[in-house]
Amino acid sequence: MAVLGGAGAAAALLATPSAAQATPERGSREKGKPGKGHGTTYRLTVLGTTDTHGNVLNWDYFKDAVYDDSAHNDIGLAKIATLVKLMREERGAHNTLVLDAGDTIQGTPLAYYYAKIDPITGGSVHPMAKAMNAIGYDAAALGNHEFNYGIDTLRTFESQCDFPLLSANTVDWVTGAPAFAPHVIKSYKVPGVAKPLKVGVLGLVTPGVAIWDKANVEGMLKFPGIVEQAKVWVPKLKKAGCDLVIVSCHSGAKPGSSYGDALPFPENASRQLAEQVAGIDAVLVGHAHVEIQEELVDSSATPGKKVLITEPSKWGMRLSVMDLDLVHDGKHWSLTSAHAHLLNANTAPEDAAVAALVREDHAVVRTYVNSVIGTCKAAMSAATARFEDTSAIDFINHVQADAVKTALAGTPDESLPVLSIAAPFNRDAAIPAGNVTVRDVAGLYIYDNTLLGIRFTGAQVKAYLEYSAIYFETKSTAGPFAPDDVTNAVNPGTGLETPDYNYDIMGGLDASLAYDIDIAKPVGQRITNLTYAGAPIDPAKQFVIAINNYRQSGGGNFPGVTTAPVLYNAQVEIRQLLIDWTTAQGVIDPATFTTYDWKLVSNGQPVVVQGAAEGGRH
Repeated sequence: MAVLGGAGAAAALLATPSAAQATPERGSREKGKPGKGHGTTYRLTVLGTTDTHGNVLNWDYFKDAVYDDSAHNDIGLAKIATLVKLMREERGAHNTLVLDAGDTIQGTPLAYYYAKIDPITGGSVHPMAKAMNAIGYDAAALGNHEFNYGIDTLRTFESQCDFPLLSANTVDWVTGAPAFAPHVIKSYKVPGVAKPLKVGVLGLVTPGVAIWDKANVEGMLKFPGIVEQAKVWVPKLKKAGCDLVIVSCHSGAKPGSSYGDALPFPENASRQLAEQVAGIDAVLVGHAHVEIQEELVDSSATPGKKVLITEPSKWGMRLSVMDLDLVHDGKHWSLTSAHAHLLNANTAPEDAAVAALVREDHAVVRTYVNSVIGTCKAAMSAATARFEDTSAIDFINHVQADAVKTALAGTPDESLPVLSIAAPFNRDAAIPAGNVTVRDVAGLYIYDNTLLGIRFTGAQVKAYLEYSAIYFETKSTAGPFAPDDVTNAVNPGTGLETPDYNYDIMGGLDASLAYDIDIAKPVGQRITNLTYAGAPIDPAKQFVIAINNYRQSGGGNFPGVTTAPVLYNAQVEIRQLLIDWTTAQGVIDPATFTTYDWKLVSNGQPVVVQGAAEGGRH
């Protein structure tokens, strides 16, 4: 801090331009009537993170290098720790509240290692608990990814945290009682005012957990709606004497649901929360991985009131700073001003103490991800997988389909042809020619999904592919196009851009499943020349589809999957399956599984996309 010129100078340096728009008082008071606090003013500063996803250090484990991206962002709680220290020094630690909006224990090999390789349920302490305890968080909301490793792992993490994990809409399956603390109340003593200022913090999580982690929560936990539960708990906080109510909400601000109407409650409801629930003063938003510096939402529940919302991106890239200014009239506190700005982690050094806490864990995980498990005869890249057929996606589909076929041996479905779906999760993923490490393979599959097998008809296969083709923009010519001009189209059913992870590529195991995607045609009529084993696909023919649990349980709202018969579900993680396959085979030979079966066309002519391999193949 001395190097940066003191906390006040550093905070001024780090703040975005809008910081100057906030009122300048800091935890101050004015003299009013003696002993009654009339006219006393006070500023509470709320610091917030979200979607940290297992990032403590500014490190990319898949590249085994310091993290960097095109915007030169930095990541990790060690950097956030420095920003929190600076803000506490400037505003006064006794005037600050530090919150997180969820998705903490999944997302990096560091997080995976202490969930699966050396699990915290066996005695290890989670690096995220170490870092967050050192920073001094006051509370954290649960995110949907907290449930990825099962309830036992989550409960163990909860026991290791020095702060409560909040979720008012995670309830017992039978009784409906809260399964985690719904809220916490913090008190702040203000000079000149007899009664402490009481601040209620409510935690909420997207109801999509019920779909995405169905295998881990069904029969144990339910996830009612965000707005619905807030309408139950905010009045309770007000009745308990809370002068301010802040919600830490793991749910995006832009309305919409990736699962469509599969659940009666929306996935992204933070804006509705601010609009529809009386008594809320500010919302720390999570889940969407976007940057919202400051938005003042008009409350329909309390006309004339504006509710502050802010979202600090992801991975510890940003720290939200909410300044809530109040005045005391001798009896009650009133909120007079609410503003927010964001601090950028790339302007701060890592906190040495926090970094030191996880340095040994970091070293162990680096050794793990850099261990050689096989060789590859030809390099495979996923850089272009979203717009052309690649060996990298064929590799995932081959391993998944082979695992399902092997598992179905001896069952009534063993003779059915097996297909597989995979999405281009990571544009940076690549497996080199030569030695292959854990991190090379893991980089292809960055999520902790498990593998299932379901039964589909040929007609359902086509419907599935038609839905997947929503991912592409409509183009009446063959290009050439920049990749971003042809991908990530808005899904008309959700009103949201289609992320890469909701674009599925399907392939066959023992025979080719081939198709063209004609992006000149309307959504729903784009799949042409669909064949299996060289013949037009029979709509009545039955297939087995190797599919991940996120998709099978409704993630992305693909048709037919949630009601299709499940033939295989051994809870095997796909990423580990890829690692195990590579370890067992010793050699990855793309020639043995690469089949160029699909392509983009416009009015039947092959589409040219910049960056595609010569001849359209990687």
